Amino acid sequence: MPIAGTGMLLTSMNIDAADEADFNRWYDSEHLEERVAIPGFIEARRYVAEQGSPKYLCLYSTETIDVLDSAPYRARLEAPTEWSKTVMARFKNMIRSVARITISKGAGRGAVLGIIRLRPKPGQDGGLRDALQVELDPRELRGVISMHLLEGDADLSGPAADVPATSRDADWFILIDGTDSHAIATLMTTRFAAVDGPLATQISAGIYRLMWDLSRADIASTN
Repeated sequence: MPIAGTGMLLTSMNIDAADEADFNRWYDSEHLEERVAIPGFIEARRYVAEQGSPKYLCLYSTETIDVLDSAPYRARLEAPTEWSKTVMARFKNMIRSVARITISKGAGRGAVLGIIRLRPKPGQDGGLRDALQVELDPRELRGVISMHLLEGDADLSGPAADVPATSRDADWFILIDGTDSHAIATLMTTRFAAVDGPLATQISAGIYRLMWDLSRADIASTN
């Protein structure tokens, strides 16, 4: 699959402008490496919104979803650094979703990411997944590289330790990796316009630009 592993932690948040510089320093010099160093984590990617909210988005790929309920991960959540405590307390409009990657099609990933947050209607999980198996196909699309489906786990998502977050709804997320913001925006309003209908309710949508990524191999090469 274009995305390594079958588990993912998605976090997204706003931060006050006065705290933004410290927030970005924390993410870039401490937090991403700390998380990717946890056994079972593969990589992390940071994004900033071109359009949409919250402003910041981070995707953490894991070998399986079980990694996000493992003893090493829980130990790190329960023992944050002082810097982490300070920064996390400033998060606003926080989304935290622990998810399974159930569809991933295409080859590679792009510098632009479209994201659609949706909530399956009761009893429609199977029908929605079947429909998206067809729609999440990037072949013949210009400016789109790969597409993916994340299915949130209600028991593992939501607040964790000192991290404030939204409710534990088992929301799903469509990810569209590409090279062109306009191509992704057009796809989101055409092919995926029907997502908000009998099978699901669309909660939000946005387009994000990659800031940087970090893999376990990157950490190993610097040690």
